[in-house]
Amino acid sequence: MTARRRAETMEENRAKLIKAARRAFAEKGYDAASMDALTAEAGLTRGALYHNFGDKRGLLAAVVHEIDAEMASRAQQIGARSQDDWEGLLAEGTAYIEMALEPEVQRIVLFDGPAVLGDPSQWPSQNSCFEATRQTVERLIAKGTLKPVDAEAMARLLAGAALNAALWIAASDDPKAALPKMIKAFRTLAAGLLAKPG
Repeated sequence: MTARRRAETMEENRAKLIKAARRAFAEKGYDAASMDALTAEAGLTRGALYHNFGDKRGLLAAVVHEIDAEMASRAQQIGARSQDDWEGLLAEGTAYIEMALEPEVQRIVLFDGPAVLGDPSQWPSQNSCFEATRQTVERLIAKGTLKPVDAEAMARLLAGAALNAALWIAASDDPKAALPKMIKAFRTLAAGLLAKPG
């Protein structure tokens, strides 16, 4: 087998394992997901899992990374449809918060992810989302739309607010009822950053 074909096979195996794990973690949760059932579904061995991800935790990290990156991309696409950067920033944060109602996002990213992987603000996938927010904030500060405070601090505040809003909604007794309250609070908080409120 050539080195190129070997690399392709490894990538195919990783994708199969992530797909099977994503389904298993969403349906059963991290703790109840069986590695034997998961690898059998992927048509691979436990050895392939350990080779590609180290362990079950490493596989969860890969699944969380994939879903979180998809969430960030979807939110950015929604934000890009807005008329201006400010409305785009609000739309992006709101879209991210709304994803807390999706069962797969709730279980894998908002429940199991933090419980197993620790602080979500430290996940690599959160860094790309944060970077996009920071760039938008810098543009808005340069235009005079936002108050002239540190762009990184402001972006971290907004990204953290959206993440914590999603975590709170997912953990609430009635997520659908919690959603509009949290979106209103998020938008009110963000409006305090405007140079000229209104």
